[in-house]
Amino acid sequence: MTHGIQEVVGRGMCVGCGSCSARTSGAIPVTIGRYGVYQASLEGASATDLAAGSRVCPFSDDSKNEDELADSRFAHLPHDERVGRFHSIFAGRLTDDSRLMGSSSGGMTSFLLAELLRTGRVDGVVHVGRGDDDAMFEYMVSTTPEQIIENRKSAYYATTIADIVERISGDGRRYAVVGVPCFVRAFRLLADELPALSEQLSLYVGLVCGHLKSKFFAESLAWQAGVAPDDLESIDFRVKNPTRRSSDYDYAATAKAHSEPAVRATKSAIDGSWGYGAFQPEACNFCDDIFAETADVVFADAWLPQYLDDWSGTNIVLVRDAEIRALFDAARERGEITIDELTADDAARSQGGNFRHRRVGLRVRLADDIKAGLSVPRKRVEPGYDGVPRKRLALIRQRRKMSALSLETFARARDAGRLSVYTTPMRRAIRRYVVLDGYARGLVPLARAVAKVLRGKA
Repeated sequence: MTHGIQEVVGRGMCVGCGSCSARTSGAIPVTIGRYGVYQASLEGASATDLAAGSRVCPFSDDSKNEDELADSRFAHLPHDERVGRFHSIFAGRLTDDSRLMGSSSGGMTSFLLAELLRTGRVDGVVHVGRGDDDAMFEYMVSTTPEQIIENRKSAYYATTIADIVERISGDGRRYAVVGVPCFVRAFRLLADELPALSEQLSLYVGLVCGHLKSKFFAESLAWQAGVAPDDLESIDFRVKNPTRRSSDYDYAATAKAHSEPAVRATKSAIDGSWGYGAFQPEACNFCDDIFAETADVVFADAWLPQYLDDWSGTNIVLVRDAEIRALFDAARERGEITIDELTADDAARSQGGNFRHRRVGLRVRLADDIKAGLSVPRKRVEPGYDGVPRKRLALIRQRRKMSALSLETFARARDAGRLSVYTTPMRRAIRRYVVLDGYARGLVPLARAVAKVLRGKA
């Protein structure tokens, strides 16, 4: 049975990218749902619209997968099953410390986007930036380097490309588009369906993604810092702290009636660890693309031992376009950036947890759902439990439960106006996760100690 757009939406697996809406001129609308994630509605859509939407849905079997899209563009490049095809991989950062401080990591993403505009390679950049009162972050177009700098930094928030594609279509300009792996794939699928749009989209920029976040993530962080959801004016998800490692950053939440933000260590928040999967949409449980395999260039944090102690941050950059690599090399010659050559092994090692989730964990989730008689998409890993230890199986399943739990309990906490409606059950779930993680990693004494605490014996 084909897992098409109807199964995607029916199973709550829609990521809200909006490609179906863009392809059908709005016949399939995409709006924010109860859990703070964009969702497509198929009600009233014609069979023709459903078929068209399914061909551009990144979680539908009717769309081309990452290998098919990449092979049609990068077949001349070597392939690694972990990171996809690549021309070169390096670690880099800006040499100007004043510019580096305003970036989430090494500043390489905003540097490239600004350089593309400065050199005339593109007329505009389609990327996520600060939105209006209804959406704290949204897709926008920047046409100057200054606009890129104003809207740099990570945005862990629900967004959609539906409106921005309609806005740029047919305007005669060339664009670079930026997105996490499933969104880049959605842009590619749309371009394959719409020749005129394909002419406009001249460069695809990918961002390595642990998983997407509901807009609840911003509200939860803010609430824990003393700023209630309805009072939240703005949030900065990545504030560098010179007293800690680059992976141990702060966040800053600003209330509507205050000019000074509340600043707190991200790891001090109950949901600050990406490993817990808090506010992760169900779609992310069915993604196997880590290094945006359909993008021309990809950026990630350099979560490697040799870079972690540099609190100011370093990027890993994976390049599939030789002209883009030449642009970086020229910038290095001018002294604007540093470059350390890396291997595919280095890149994969920097995303160890991500690979466990999207490869090993995906095999288990697919097998679980098939066993339960549920429709699942075809993926590039085989469903099954072979080689997965019992404790790892339990950990994978617990993480999936936590994602669903976080969305449901935070929605209820918001309705009740009490953060504890979310934090109390989430803390219990996290404690169980920590125990299972200890066993899965072979840290038996630690796991037993935590288990004793949970049982009230310590």
